[in-house]
Amino acid sequence: MRRRLDRYGPNALPPARRTSAAVRLLRQLHHPLIYVLLGSAVVTGLLGEWVDCGVILGVVALNAVVGFIQESQAEGALEGLRSMVRTRARVVRDGREQVVPSDDLVPGDVVVLDAGDKIPADARLTRSARLSIDESALTGESVPVDKDEVVVLPDLTPVADRHNMAYSGTLVIAGSGAGVVVATGTGTELGEIHRLVGAADSLDTPLTVKLASFSKILTVAILALAVVTFAIGLLRGQDPVETFTAAIALAVGAIPEGLPAAVTITLAIGVSRMARRRAVIRRLPAVETLGSTTVICTDKTGTLTQNEMTVTAVWTPAGEYAVTGSGYESAGTVLDAAGHPVDLHEDGGTVAALRWSLLAGAACTDASVHHADGRWGIVGDPTEAAMVVAAAKAGLTADRVGADYPRLATLPFSSELQYMATLHEDTDTHDRVILAKGAAERILDLCHAQLGDDGDLVPLDRAVVHAAAVDLAGRGLRVLATAMGVLDGATDLSGDGLSGRLTFTGLQAMHDPPREAAAAAVRACRSAGVAVKMITGDHAATATAIAHRTGLLDDDNPPSGAVLTGTDLDTIPPDRYADAVDRAHVFARVSPEQKLRLVDALQDRGHVVAMTGDGVNDAPALQQADIGVAMGASGTEVAKDAADMVLTDDDFATIKAAVEEGRGVFDNLTKFIAWTLPTNIGEGLVILVAIAFGTALPILPTQILWINMTTAVALGLMLAFEPKEPGIMTRPPRDPDQPLLTNALIARMLLVSALLVGGSWWLFAWERTDGAGLAEARTAALNLFVVVAVFYLFSCRSLTRSAWRIGLFTNRWIVVGVAVQLLAQLALTYLPTMNAVFGTEPIGADTWLRILVIATLATTVVAVDKRLRRAPARGPKDDRRRDHRPSPRGSGGDGLEVRRGRR
Repeated sequence: MRRRLDRYGPNALPPARRTSAAVRLLRQLHHPLIYVLLGSAVVTGLLGEWVDCGVILGVVALNAVVGFIQESQAEGALEGLRSMVRTRARVVRDGREQVVPSDDLVPGDVVVLDAGDKIPADARLTRSARLSIDESALTGESVPVDKDEVVVLPDLTPVADRHNMAYSGTLVIAGSGAGVVVATGTGTELGEIHRLVGAADSLDTPLTVKLASFSKILTVAILALAVVTFAIGLLRGQDPVETFTAAIALAVGAIPEGLPAAVTITLAIGVSRMARRRAVIRRLPAVETLGSTTVICTDKTGTLTQNEMTVTAVWTPAGEYAVTGSGYESAGTVLDAAGHPVDLHEDGGTVAALRWSLLAGAACTDASVHHADGRWGIVGDPTEAAMVVAAAKAGLTADRVGADYPRLATLPFSSELQYMATLHEDTDTHDRVILAKGAAERILDLCHAQLGDDGDLVPLDRAVVHAAAVDLAGRGLRVLATAMGVLDGATDLSGDGLSGRLTFTGLQAMHDPPREAAAAAVRACRSAGVAVKMITGDHAATATAIAHRTGLLDDDNPPSGAVLTGTDLDTIPPDRYADAVDRAHVFARVSPEQKLRLVDALQDRGHVVAMTGDGVNDAPALQQADIGVAMGASGTEVAKDAADMVLTDDDFATIKAAVEEGRGVFDNLTKFIAWTLPTNIGEGLVILVAIAFGTALPILPTQILWINMTTAVALGLMLAFEPKEPGIMTRPPRDPDQPLLTNALIARMLLVSALLVGGSWWLFAWERTDGAGLAEARTAALNLFVVVAVFYLFSCRSLTRSAWRIGLFTNRWIVVGVAVQLLAQLALTYLPTMNAVFGTEPIGADTWLRILVIATLATTVVAVDKRLRRAPARGPKDDRRRDHRPSPRGSGGDGLEVRRGRR
């Protein structure tokens, strides 16, 4: 045993390579925008502005700490996988059963399994007695899998169909068994998922990519402008020290010191808003990623569906009955064909078959339903629990059934029998009653008659029953048949003893119902231009039925290629793979590795992919996706740790709300950047013009820092609280390749910058000509920059609509920020202490009037520009869609409508 342990290693997943805390902290500084900030801090330090230097370094430190904490939390995914296999196992060694740590298991060990056990390693079954295993976390199978040790399967059988195997990390639901360990540690199927999670790329979000590109361009532009300024000064023969100081002032003015704080705070506000809508964000940039998502790949079980089996129909020879309600709560009713509630105690025999069918489902079972912590849960097989709940809806509660029909004997379900039977005593008649349920064909083999319309026995019509079973299965329902028999003195429950002695009573059809809001959420996503694709480990028929109910498949006959299985995916040629994946809507019976490949193929097509899931099998794809979305209530810890966002209510509809919030966050970030950069550019150009003409600087470096820091905090950050604009969920997703700032926004920013430069120089020259001192003229220019920034702020509340149409008080924080900024400007202008520190002097009312005139003129020019650029949007709907195309390479599937609009 020791030699095998040395050879194969412990039955544990290896710890991930961990980067030291110091390296991870320093890595947070490796970003162009941080370089710009550090350069700004050095500049302000050289200028002796230690307060400003400290503030900028504080922003850098805050960003680094936040990123460090987020990265540390993200590394919990692999630890969650390792914890799934840390348990104890019962093994047979040296001819006796003993308990050993699961880490000590080796290939060749014989493990013993009972209900409730977590399987410690991959094992080939050697014995099974009604053994049922919940493999949903590993494969996505919505119901427990019945195991059979005698079956022989082909080598390429998918994991979900290997009924002679038990896999590490899964859970025994019912029965017992034993098996020989064939794989441990990294050799298990769970170990393969561990490898996939570790190998999955941790992608940058669209926001971080755009900010990195934007920051590089900004850095180069600022340095180039500073160099040009210094060169011009030297060519004009100006003092090198003064010229260098002016160039430094230009760099300081052009650096948007408030941008990192604005990004962090805007994202944090988005996180807070999403939390109120039951979506918890684990990584800040994920907020914005949702807004640019073009494809949502959703798991089925527990995501689109409730993960609670529910009987929806009961077919009997007397007719079909509908069962209302969903889940394991007994709220619901059994209705006849006319929609009337059924009374099982009414006179006559028309509901006798229904009563006996429901009774069989409630009594011939080992499952139970309980209510705890405000939720309904089950013990045992979900299909049996669904039948117990269906009986309770008709008044046959478990307590009542147990009292009226106490159980005397049981014939357990097995894969050979494919049914279960129980022997009961009818306390009223003292008859011996046999109840059975199982696969329709096997139950029919046990029956010689059926209950007729009047409750009497009539000859069994196998053809009619078979047709009804096929019809129910065709609706995507799982079908179980029921039977009963009243046999005097019967005690033999063997299969041979029951054959031909029972009476067929009915068929119970059930499914895992879709969430109530799932269909509406799918429609909302598609109207927003976001394609929704189901990726599940469940059967194709089940997945297709749910896809129809949730609107993923619109027609009764879906187009060719809309539904693909894992086997289909393995046969698609590599050169056609991405195109086939893009066209398909449903992927069924797929493995964890195939899920990962699907996400990767969609990303190669240019999509921004959100992947939802709740099981261990979803973790690699959650890690690979641009944004991973895990289920909070039913999801495994592995899925949560691998995800960027966790839905606390497990509701797919919450994703729609999260996408809406994500789009709003990106809009607000764009508004901030469009608002702040004209001031920075204007400040830099003012310095450049002063050097070019060899005149005094209209604004000093310390005054530039004052403008940048105070306006960013008091004015710019208020845009983070801006409400979402109307129609945000009717426009297609942003093109992932679209730059952070469009050409139209760049043109508008340059226009505002030119107005600032021209207005400040005109005002500075007017004040000097009018006899004002240099400090007074600079104070006028400084206040002009701030007042224009205030006026322009209201214009930036919408980048397309008029500021007057938005409403002044729809964002009260804007009003608060403006009031704070104006008070600060009055203090800067009129308080002697502030005058001494910043080189300002009081200005008169006539100067303020000129400032207001220039600001009003600038606002009018921006409004005209906005109106002119908005005019083409009044054309056809397809033309509007061109401005928001999702991806130049198409979005496939649901994105066909968007592509038509671009043509």
